[in-house]
Amino acid sequence: MFPPAMAGYDRAITIFSPEGKIYQVEYAGEAVKRGWPTVGVKCRSGVALAAEKRKISALFDSSSLEKIYIIDDHVAASPSGLLADARILIDYARDIALSHRFLYDEPIDVEFLTKAVCNLKQQYTQFGGARPFGVALLIAGIDRHGARLYQTDPSGVYIGYFATAIGAESGTITEFLEKNYKFDIDMGECVELAVKALASAVEVTDSSSVEVAYATLEEKKIKKMSADEVSALLAKLGLLKKS
Repeated sequence: MFPPAMAGYDRAITIFSPEGKIYQVEYAGEAVKRGWPTVGVKCRSGVALAAEKRKISALFDSSSLEKIYIIDDHVAASPSGLLADARILIDYARDIALSHRFLYDEPIDVEFLTKAVCNLKQQYTQFGGARPFGVALLIAGIDRHGARLYQTDPSGVYIGYFATAIGAESGTITEFLEKNYKFDIDMGECVELAVKALASAVEVTDSSSVEVAYATLEEKKIKKMSADEVSALLAKLGLLKKS
């Protein structure tokens, strides 16, 4: 058993351990590592997200669950970790984006939106009686600065990436991206790379097990691929595996 002093560091969100750690934040990170994986890829033409939507039961209706959420016309987010926590953050992000449009009559910058979400996340790491959000988000979109892709973590940190992955098997997916990523590819290749990276660590049984969304610099709008489009893409890439 841990000594009483260690138990205090382990349980309290407002106390640093002697090593300078906040254990509850680290435990929230462990929840992210066990979540369904999601991938983000940015290229010269835009940005793409691909996420696993695991079949949790033979009777599961996959259309009832989203893994990529539209925040505004130009920005989307995909979580890994506790999906109930993700829902709260997604609703908060939508409120921020909608308020910005109402006040300024223009779409919110992706980084500004990401920072607002991470400010809320950070608040839940410093007050007693609360716990950190056990979820990480990939936030992707197009704004006046171009294509944007950010990864957030439970502590409230956010970092921009050209390509990244979160969730279970993210290490394997990241290795695939490091070997195959190129910035100078078109949008079709960008989407294909995101899906192939996801499939490098996840068994794809049918189109309902993957969600894909993308935005181009030309149109500046997030589009989610339909089940038929995903199925055609998986067939083209030869990724469908029989369960």
